[in-house]
This record gives sequence, C-alpha cells and structure tokens, in this order.
Amino acid sequence: MRSQWTIRQGVGPQVQHDQRQARGDMQDTNIAIRVENLSKDFGTERVLHNVTRDFERGKIHGIVGNNGSGKTVLMKCICGFLLPTEGTVFVNGRQVGKDVDFPPDLGLIIETPGFLPQYSGMKNLEILAALNKKIGLSEIADAIRRVGLDPMLKKPVGKYSLGMRQRLGIAQAIMEDPSLLILDEPLNGLDKHGVREMRALIKGLQAAGKTILLASHNQGDIDALCDTVCEMDAGVMTAIRGYEG
Repeated sequence: MRSQWTIRQGVGPQVQHDQRQARGDMQDTNIAIRVENLSKDFGTERVLHNVTRDFERGKIHGIVGNNGSGKTVLMKCICGFLLPTEGTVFVNGRQVGKDVDFPPDLGLIIETPGFLPQYSGMKNLEILAALNKKIGLSEIADAIRRVGLDPMLKKPVGKYSLGMRQRLGIAQAIMEDPSLLILDEPLNGLDKHGVREMRALIKGLQAAGKTILLASHNQGDIDALCDTVCEMDAGVMTAIRGYEG
C-alpha cells in the first residue's frame, strides 16, 4: 500500500494534470467557452478574481449576482470588449485577444441595447447587418417577427417602450443565426406576457443547438431556463447548479 501511495504521491499530480489536460483536449469540441484563471483590474481595483470555468455547447448557462459582482465584466471579457489583466478566454477553441479580437458567430446583449433613436427598428438592424454583410432584409424581418415586433412599424426607436427596445435587442442578437448567445439581463423591461414569450424563444434557440450564456437578477428566469448556474460575488465565481465537482 505504501509503495502505491508513494508512486501516486511522486508522480500523481503531474500525471493527473496531464490526464485532465488530455481529457480537456478531447472534450474541446464540447466546450463553447473556456475561461482560465481570468482576472481583471480597473486601476488598483480587482473586479474579477481568477475565474475558471468551462461552458458546454448546447446548454443555457446562468450567471447570477448583485450589481457590481462582476457578471457584466466577465461577459465583456468573453466578447473581447475588455482584455483580461491575467488569464485567457477561448471561444470555440480560439483565444480572444490573440486569435480573434471579437469571436465570430456570436450574438449578444450587454447592458441596455443602444440604437439610433431617429430610425425605425428595421432600419437600425439593417445598419447593423450591413457591417458583416451576412444577411439580407428577409432575415432581419424574420428576427423582428420572432421577438413579437412588426418589421413594418415606422415608429422611431426613440419612441419605443423599454420592453420594445429589449425585444429589438434580442432580435439584433439572433438575426445572424449565431451558434453562441451572450445575454445580459435580456428580459429586463418586459411584462409578464413578454417574459413568457421570450423565455419560449430562448428555449427554442437552445433546442436548435445554440449555446447561451445568460445573466439575470430574476430567480424565476434562471430556474425556468438554465441548465447550469454560477454565482458571481465580488469578482469570484462559484458553481451553484449543474456542475460536477
């Protein structure tokens, strides 16, 4: 028994590390987002502390936490909007900030969606779609209909309600049919009917094979939608549900 223990003690940590690394390499195709030892400083303040987490494909991953807990900063690092102070982020196997500046095949809502207030919803999305030139007017109109808005509505976005703006933000996130969605409080400003509709839409996107990272203050949204849940608290991530170990 002692000799077996000695062998494991002597080489075990490195062997186990290599085995974990080998398992991770084999499972890379199942991992949409890999965050490794991620820390972020703003001046002298550290707002993310050594965050490490894999987010599997085809699942809805919930992130909960109070304002200022680090949820939005984490999402911005994943998207490439912020560069980490330490650590790495991989999206679909490519390192953000090194292999790609902004991950392709990604749709997102982070904070309040920003649109040109003088234009209609359709015109706003046409302008955004022209940047990538991936889709045409029919795909834009279809995305607007999917979120319960009328693509023919001429009302300028500046006169939209908060709920309508939020729906338009979701349409913008999904219009290019990305495989990965990062949604920061996507159901803010919606009434009960709107919440039910957008929850159904999000579940439908998952059923179509999308991977979704969703931050919400609303426990009902997290319970209804998410396969895994992590909590952010003062920049530290803790697994709450759906993770082994």
